[in-house]
Amino acid sequence: MYSMKKVLVLLLSVLVMAQTLFAQQKDKSVNPANGTASASKQPGAVTTHVDAAVMPTVKQEKVNQLITEILTKYHYRKLPLNDSLSSAIFDRYLKTLDFNRVYFLASDVAGFEKYRKQLDDNLKEGNLMPAYDMFNVFKRHFKERNEYVNKLLEKEFDYSVDEYYNSDRETASWCGTTQELNEEWRKMIKNQALSLKLSGKNWEETSKILRDRYKIQDKGIAQYNSEDVFQLFMNAFSEAVDPHSSYFSPATAANFKIDMANSLEGIGASLRTENDYTKVAEIIAGGPAFKSKLLFKDDKIVAVGQGETGPMEDVIGWRIDEVVKLIRGPKGTTVRLQIISAREGDNAPPHEIKLVREKVKLQDAAAKKEVVPITQNGKTFRLGIITVPSFYLDFEAAQRKDKDYSSTTRDVRKLLQELSAEKVNGVVLDLRNNGGGSLSEAIELTGLFIPSGPVVQVRDMSGSIEVGKDPDPTQVYTGPLAVMINRFSASASEIFAGAIQDYKRGIVIGEQTYGKGTVQNLIDLNRFMPDESDKLGQLKLTTAKFYRVTGSSTQHRGVSPDIALPSAYSAKEFGESSEPSAMPWDQIASTRFAPTRDVNDKLLASLENKTGQRMKSETDWKNYMDDLKELKEARERTTVSLQEAKRKKERDEAEKRRAARNKMTGKVGGPENAKTASKEEKAVKDVYLDETKRIMADWLSTVG
Repeated sequence: MYSMKKVLVLLLSVLVMAQTLFAQQKDKSVNPANGTASASKQPGAVTTHVDAAVMPTVKQEKVNQLITEILTKYHYRKLPLNDSLSSAIFDRYLKTLDFNRVYFLASDVAGFEKYRKQLDDNLKEGNLMPAYDMFNVFKRHFKERNEYVNKLLEKEFDYSVDEYYNSDRETASWCGTTQELNEEWRKMIKNQALSLKLSGKNWEETSKILRDRYKIQDKGIAQYNSEDVFQLFMNAFSEAVDPHSSYFSPATAANFKIDMANSLEGIGASLRTENDYTKVAEIIAGGPAFKSKLLFKDDKIVAVGQGETGPMEDVIGWRIDEVVKLIRGPKGTTVRLQIISAREGDNAPPHEIKLVREKVKLQDAAAKKEVVPITQNGKTFRLGIITVPSFYLDFEAAQRKDKDYSSTTRDVRKLLQELSAEKVNGVVLDLRNNGGGSLSEAIELTGLFIPSGPVVQVRDMSGSIEVGKDPDPTQVYTGPLAVMINRFSASASEIFAGAIQDYKRGIVIGEQTYGKGTVQNLIDLNRFMPDESDKLGQLKLTTAKFYRVTGSSTQHRGVSPDIALPSAYSAKEFGESSEPSAMPWDQIASTRFAPTRDVNDKLLASLENKTGQRMKSETDWKNYMDDLKELKEARERTTVSLQEAKRKKERDEAEKRRAARNKMTGKVGGPENAKTASKEEKAVKDVYLDETKRIMADWLSTVG
C-alpha cells in the first residue's frame, strides 16, 4: 500500500528553514493602527485611492514566503520560480479578477504589465503590493460599473432593435475607452434584462432584480479584506503550478471544516464560484441531488426558492457562503433551484428543479445491484448491474475494527455473492459519474475480479515508486465483466477501470474518463511556524502521481474505453485537459503482471463492429446522435439576439428540444444516468446502459 511517510519527512524538513527565514522578517515596518506593512516601504505601492485600498499584513508576507518555499521545493512538479512562472501567475490572477474582461481597460492592463516578470522576485521577497495594487484598481472599477448599471436601469431597453451580444469574452480584447466598456455593459445588462422579461418579469421587477444583483455584488467586493485578497493571489500562484494545489485562508479552512461536518445534510452538493455564478463542484453520492438525477457537475445555480411556492431569489454575483445558506435548510424541507445546464451551454434558458433536503445516509451512497434480463438473437441472459457511486470507506469504524464497517469492497463482495446465487450470466459495474475516493478501496475492489497482482503504481515527489497490490488472492467473481465509465469517472475510478482493462479481465465501455492522475495532501501551515499564535491557513499540495500497471499515467488520458460510445463532452471542455496548468502525461516502467485471457482483440473488434452497426441503423441511436450534435452546437453558440422576437423564438425552440430529450432519455439524458423513469422503462431511457447490456449479450452469445 502507498504510504505518505516519505512525503511528510520531506515536508517537515522545511520547518527549520522556514523558522530561520521568517526570523529575519521582524524588522519590517508596521502600521500600529492596523498591523499592515507600511506602503512607503514597498516597491510599487499604491499611491492613489489609499483610503479605499486593501493592504497586506506582515503575517501574510511571512505566509507568502512559506507557501513559496513549499510550492517551489516540495510540490511534485518542482517548477522553478522564474519569469515564465511569474507570467503564468500574472495571467491567472488577472483572469481571477476580471474573467470576462469587463472591468479593466486596456490602459489598466498595460500599467500592470510591469509586474508580469516581477512576481517571482516579489514572492521570494514577501512583497505582495503588486497583487493588492491590481485588486484595488479592480475594486474601484467595480464601483464605477455598479453606478453605470443603475444609470442603465433608469429606462427600459428597446427590445425591437436587431442587435446581438457575445457572452464569451474570455479571450476578447480589452476595451480601450470607457465608452467602449459602457457599450459592452449596455449589451450585457440588456441581455440579462431580456432573459428576465422572457421569464415573465415586468420592467419594474426586472429593474429591481438587476439593481439588487449588482448592489449585492458591489457590497461583496467592498467587504473584501486583506485575507480575501491574499487568498485570491495565493491561489493564482498555486493553481499556476497545477490546478489541484490551492491555498485556504484561516477563515476558508474553518468554513471548510464546518462544511464537511454538515455535508451530510442538505441537497448533497458542493459548490464553487466562477465568474459571478455559483456552480456545482461535486455531487455527493447518496444525497438528494444524486438521487434526483436533476443536478450535475458544472451546472450553474442562478436563483433559489424556498418551499413549494416561495419566491425565487436571484443569486448571480452572490458570495458562495451566502448561496449555501439559502440552499441549506432543515431535513424534509423543499428547496427550488433555477439552473443553467452545463450540458446545454451558457445561453440555454434556465429551468427549475425541486429537491427535498435530507441527511445523506451511508447506505444511500453504498453500491447497489439489480438483475435485469436481456434478450438478443433469440437468447435471454440475466445480467447483474452493480452501481458504485464512489470509492468509500468508513475509516474510523475500520480502525475500531467494527464488524460491519462500510466499504466499497465489502459491499460489492456481498453483492457479487448474491448475484452468483441468483445465477446471473454476467456482471456490469457502473462507474459513471464516480469521482473517486479511497485509493485502498480501488485496489481491493480490483482484487475481487483478478487472481492476484499489482493494481496501481504511485510515484512521489522524490521519484520513489510504490506499487499497490491486490492484498487478497481470492477471486470472488470470474465471469464476464463490463465496466461502464464516462467523462466524470475520475481518480480511483480510473485506477480500477484501467487495471481491469490492462489485465484484460473485462470490457470497458463508455467515454474517455476525466484524466486526474495526481495525489493531493492537505497541510496545516502552522506546523511550519509553531511559534505563530494566529492561524495561518492550509495548503493543498500535489505530492504524487498515479500510473497504471503498464506504466502509463492516468493524467490527462485517463482511461479510453475498449468500446467507445458517443460523448456529449470533449476533453477540452470537461476534464483535466481543460486546465492549462495541468501536469503532463508521462510514462514509467511497467510493473510485472499477468493478464488473463478473458478479453482479446478479436472479441473487442467483433463487439465494436456490432455496436457500430446499431448506431448507424437504429432510430434511437440516430436520434440520440442528432441530440448530442445539437447540444454541442448550443454550447459553442455564445452569441445571442437582443431582439425580443428572435430571442423568444430561440428560447421556444430550445424548450421544445429539451422536451424531446426528456421524452427520449428521461429528465437527464443517457450518459448522465437517466434513472427518473419507471423501472420498466429504465433500460430504454438510459441508452448507454441499454447498449452495454446488448454488448454483454453479444459477448455471452459467443461463450454460451
